[in-house]
Amino acid sequence: MEIIKIIGIGFLTLIITIILKEYKKEYAIYAVLIGGALIILYSIDTIKSIISFLTELSNNSNYNNLFISLLLKITGISILTEYAVSICKDVGENSIANKIDFGGKILVISLSIPVISTTLETLTKLLP
Repeated sequence: MEIIKIIGIGFLTLIITIILKEYKKEYAIYAVLIGGALIILYSIDTIKSIISFLTELSNNSNYNNLFISLLLKITGISILTEYAVSICKDVGENSIANKIDFGGKILVISLSIPVISTTLETLTKLLP
């Protein structure tokens, strides 16, 4: 099971980080970054399969390709924002974490505008 391997990488990173915080606190963030990168790299195959599934679904259906593309962008922004925020919080920089979180939310809202407007147009056509 893939989740067991991901949790294992996480716990190993946690142990290394705890040890480093005792002896060389400034190196602990590097352990967190490397552990996070390993988890992301391990997850790339799954991400690729999700993207290919959504692309195939988009090509074989009547859905607008723009919506699938927006969905992927919004999901990517959300995941990367959460990753960056958690790293900032690990280092103790909550102020920067809050600003990154705010910026990610603004980007998600801006990308959602076409979906919202199309949905509202469709609803107004359906309602008398």
